[in-house]
Amino acid sequence: MTSAILLVSHVEGLAQGVVDLLEEVAKDVEIIQAAGLDDGGIGTSFERIQAAIEASQADQIYAFYDLGSAKMNLEMVQEMSDKKITIYDTAFVEGAYNAAALTQAGLNQEEMEKQLKDLVVK
Repeated sequence: MTSAILLVSHVEGLAQGVVDLLEEVAKDVEIIQAAGLDDGGIGTSFERIQAAIEASQADQIYAFYDLGSAKMNLEMVQEMSDKKITIYDTAFVEGAYNAAALTQAGLNQEEMEKQLKDLVVK
């Protein structure tokens, strides 16, 4: 099963910056993003998230988001997708960074999640 990291943010520039960072530590892991609105505005889009997931070659998606409405859109896509999508309630940058680095290092999902526990936002 191949895995990808998905970043969902209200701001396209923020998501792309995190993609750039993660690609430095996880050159063999697919990093994708769905951010902003079609008009360039701030927000998240169900359609953009769905399109990013469908375009991904991975069948396992580790999803990270910046704010609550992004999670809501992710959950709707998760319900409609055939791919296994796991949504993480961690600090956005730190959680995604750790997941990417640990996936690159070959850790499985269970081992990665143990490492992410300290980054969960409550």
